[in-house]
Amino acid sequence: MMRSDVEIWIVDDDDAVRDSLAALLAGEGYHARGFASAREFLDFIGDGARGCLISDIRMPGLSGLDLQQRLLESGIRIPIIFITGHADVPMAVRALKGGAFDFLEKPFPNHVLLTCLAEALARSPVGDRERIAGTLARFALLTERERQVMALVVDGFTSKEAARTLGISPRTVDIHRTRVMEKMGADGLADLVRQALLINAEPAASANP
Repeated sequence: MMRSDVEIWIVDDDDAVRDSLAALLAGEGYHARGFASAREFLDFIGDGARGCLISDIRMPGLSGLDLQQRLLESGIRIPIIFITGHADVPMAVRALKGGAFDFLEKPFPNHVLLTCLAEALARSPVGDRERIAGTLARFALLTERERQVMALVVDGFTSKEAARTLGISPRTVDIHRTRVMEKMGADGLADLVRQALLINAEPAASANP
């Protein structure tokens, strides 16, 4: 029995990855459909489509980020989960600012993707408001220095770069970064970036010591 009446679209130029994900999702009761390129998916998708897109970032031709932009320009709003083996902070920031639901680095356990997918499909305006309220409450617990470190981290600064900017040691930056991750309840960099965007914290906006 299908778990929902929505489709899960998988865009990845790697046949093995695409087939593996499709098999995983089919085994969980999802209706999964694979596409070998962003162009192939764009030729397929239409207005009113209901589902969730799982897309690689780096692909020949149009990249995952290019695909995201084309969908936005076409007025197609669907949750997107990006997967990549070459993640970096600027890429994650761009994807999340563009409205991506999450950003997963390969390799990842199957249960992580399945949980992320379930959350993306269950997303609602009420849930979004609760998520923002929770993020703001956690952010309020950060010290001024922790907020400065958080702003630099989500802007892609290394510990050494952040240390030079703030006039403290890299070790101290690492300590603050650990505390930020714990207080914000972030399970990774992408999650921290997403929370920073929720509170309208522009990268490095709070970096002045």
